[in-house]
Amino acid sequence: MTVVNIYNRQRKYPITKELKELIVKCCEASLECEGFCDDASVDVSLVGSRKIREYNRDFRGVDRVTDVLSFPLGQNGVYEKDLDSGCLLLGDIVICLERAEEQSKEYGHSFEREVGFLTVHSMLHLLGYDHMEEPEGDIMRAHEKKILNKIGLTRN
Repeated sequence: MTVVNIYNRQRKYPITKELKELIVKCCEASLECEGFCDDASVDVSLVGSRKIREYNRDFRGVDRVTDVLSFPLGQNGVYEKDLDSGCLLLGDIVICLERAEEQSKEYGHSFEREVGFLTVHSMLHLLGYDHMEEPEGDIMRAHEKKILNKIGLTRN
């Protein structure tokens, strides 16, 4: 079982049933492709540019807008367990929908594909992946591509 809590913390973009289903599908596919078999819980917040800039400044010391932030709760594959649900607490994902829209236009694909990519990218961070140095970056990109292809979110 995968519990994905989605919080709308912005007003510009409507959060449709389809967008919520896409985010859940991306989270579940990420866990499945990575062989994560335990019950898991993840929180996803959908925010605007001002809020993600504030988070980026406060938590990373970078005073600019970014597309997605990941806040893993586990380390080295060890996660706390929610005592009520029994789910392992993977962490939090914060997606800036304004940046997702800008990047979808920049890269020539759909808004949904960009939100899906950002969700998968962040899920891999929650599972311990990083891309700051090679070859980790190449490995992470290969995993992103595999997951996105599995759910039909290929790049144009």
